[in-house]
Amino acid sequence: MDITSILLDLAIILFATKAMGMLMRKIGLPQVVGMVIAGLLIGPAIWGQFGWWSPIRPTPESTVFLKGIAEIGVVMILFSAGLETDVKELKRSGLFATLIAFGGVLVPIAGGFLLAVPFLGGFSAIAADKTILLDAVFIGVILAATSVGITVETLKEMGRLKGKVGTIILSAAIIDDVIGIVVLSIAIGFKDTSVNPWMTLLMTVLFFVAAIAVGLLLNRGFKWLMQKYPHNRRVPIFGLVVCFVYAYCAEKLFGIADITGAYVAGIMLSTLKESHYIDRKVDINSYMIFAPVFFANIGINTSFAGFNGTVLLFSLLFVLVGIAGKIIGCGGVAKLCRFSWRDSTQIGVGMIARGEVALVVCNKGLEGGLFQNVPINPMVAVIMLVIISSLLCPILLKLAFKGSQPPSLMDGMPEDKTKEALPDEVSSDCNAEKIDASVQEPAVN
Repeated sequence: MDITSILLDLAIILFATKAMGMLMRKIGLPQVVGMVIAGLLIGPAIWGQFGWWSPIRPTPESTVFLKGIAEIGVVMILFSAGLETDVKELKRSGLFATLIAFGGVLVPIAGGFLLAVPFLGGFSAIAADKTILLDAVFIGVILAATSVGITVETLKEMGRLKGKVGTIILSAAIIDDVIGIVVLSIAIGFKDTSVNPWMTLLMTVLFFVAAIAVGLLLNRGFKWLMQKYPHNRRVPIFGLVVCFVYAYCAEKLFGIADITGAYVAGIMLSTLKESHYIDRKVDINSYMIFAPVFFANIGINTSFAGFNGTVLLFSLLFVLVGIAGKIIGCGGVAKLCRFSWRDSTQIGVGMIARGEVALVVCNKGLEGGLFQNVPINPMVAVIMLVIISSLLCPILLKLAFKGSQPPSLMDGMPEDKTKEALPDEVSSDCNAEKIDASVQEPAVN
């Protein structure tokens, strides 16, 4: 392995992702969009179509190395997402947020499935081949994820984050990401035709039971550790140990996606008093190298070979279904829960943005052996969805709120359900910095 070439590749990736991330931030888009675009620009995906030189031309050795770094990156991303989950808010969010989350998962999955059917040979091909059926389901699973970072920033700007709509969006987004990741794990487990589907479901349930049981014990251990070593760097180190062990056990012992283990590990530690400190330390390492390599690697390995009218049509319909699925699924359920038409529209529109989770789900599905025997590469469609939904979400949100007065937290809630539906205090941006500025960096021990 030529380590010097890999070092140069890493330097190019880190520079390009940071530069494009800053550019995207300037124009109001998430940095993750810039990272993926950077990967497309420095890799052979675009330049290779014209036979031009590209800054990075992966060799077998560098491909394996970058894939390893990217795999660690996605595990850390999901671990951080779990740490940022407010379990108390989940418990207090009530029936409405849960129902809206299920609507935001089931409708996009159904829409993605129906969209994929004609491109995969029709219902007859799906009925005849289990792998094609899973491919169609997988398309829907990609659409289930929600990224509310842009939504939160827009709501903050309009002074609506702490209203009922902001609360419902935040709570429902957390719940539907959990559901989406579980469904992904099940879909990946089903890909092996030799595996009994019921055994896959059983192993998934057993994993969550075991993960929660062990997590409760780990919680006690971490509380003792934090009392003995408050704000000490060994705490987040042990947190990463838990993350990697959970990810390993999920994949190797229970046959489900390693990201599920990482996500659950984060949730189990999110109730700790110093979970924000752990999250910050983990995020620093992830932000510096692992996450940029993961997102850039998506762009580097995205192939436009064979891109034609069929692929373009699929991608455009994928974006349309992805946006409409959230509006109909979340907004429709909100209306069934007796929210006003305006509030239902605002909730639906607020859930359309896609980001890192959709990219992670698509990448893990491809790595898990899904979508290997069909001519359409879903990653191209996912990248389009992330970019377009990120652009549309703020615009549509502002239109949906136009002319309305900022409501109180309880205004417009269905009668007699307010207490169980809303938390006492609304969580802030799930992607915002959560460490108090007064926390001092400890000395290395």
